[in-house]
Amino acid sequence: MENAWSQEEWQTLERSTAASVLAAPDPNEAWRRLARTARRVLQSYSTSFFIVTRFLPAVKRAQVEVIYAAVRYPDEVVDTFPIAPAARLDLLDAWARDYERGIHCESLQQAIRDGLDCFVAGFAQVVRRHEIPADYYRAFLDAMRLDVVPRSYVNLEDLVESYIYGSATVVGYFLAYVYGPIAPPAFPRVLRASRDLGIALQLTNFLRDVREDKRRGRVYLPVDMLRAEDLDDVDLDAPDYGPLNRVLRRLSAIAEQHYAAAERDLDAFSPDCRVAIQSCINVYRQLNLRIGRSQEGILHRESVPMSEKFAVLPPSKYWRLPLAYLGAI
Repeated sequence: MENAWSQEEWQTLERSTAASVLAAPDPNEAWRRLARTARRVLQSYSTSFFIVTRFLPAVKRAQVEVIYAAVRYPDEVVDTFPIAPAARLDLLDAWARDYERGIHCESLQQAIRDGLDCFVAGFAQVVRRHEIPADYYRAFLDAMRLDVVPRSYVNLEDLVESYIYGSATVVGYFLAYVYGPIAPPAFPRVLRASRDLGIALQLTNFLRDVREDKRRGRVYLPVDMLRAEDLDDVDLDAPDYGPLNRVLRRLSAIAEQHYAAAERDLDAFSPDCRVAIQSCINVYRQLNLRIGRSQEGILHRESVPMSEKFAVLPPSKYWRLPLAYLGAI
């Protein structure tokens, strides 16, 4: 995460954006105003994902940015807002109520007039537009609730089905509906690729953030993998990190399998989105490989230098990046 905003900053941004959207002269301008703010959220929180989304066509890119804002805020509620667990759950429940109301609103401006948060209102419009199953976002919010009251995961299957499905797989499904298939019969492969990429990305994030997650009371490493190394838990003060680092390398190898599987189904996606998806695979795969090869393991939070990110991006598209940072795209 590149930057974290306070709860007050989020509230201020939401109020100013809602006012701007309501003042827009027509629905198209209202959407553009919301998307511009959502782009600011994405750029502030994830340099890597911001870069790869610059390779999407403008209409789809704006929808992806709105999706990002709608998953970023609940994640911040459970990760960074300095409030009690009960207050976190209250905020998630209020957000969930806005979502349920939003998916029945015919326009963004009407949803905001009805008192809905602008970001979840915008996301609900994406759900309506693409007929995304409403249960996907409910599963996402359930995963966020699991972060408020963490539990352990007995094995990889438990981790994938109980947590990663909601935290990452369904987010991949949101994007799949926006990206679209090359032809309708290919859509099951699009969903399969999205699932694989979601699992890969989430595992990579877990491996990068083991220390940070443990300090929040969370351990996403499967219990059976820890026990195979004679570990009962993640001990940040252990004299020997070798066993824990072996668990990280094992999960890194599993993540790589999912990156490879997602790449094999890349041709199922609409051609205008493939460069962005391939770039996403390449950038985060680099991070996963660095984690897997690291001699420091848990002692170091791995990252990919900007030069290495550029090295795995399509050179023919570099011209888009300076324009993105200037706000032109």
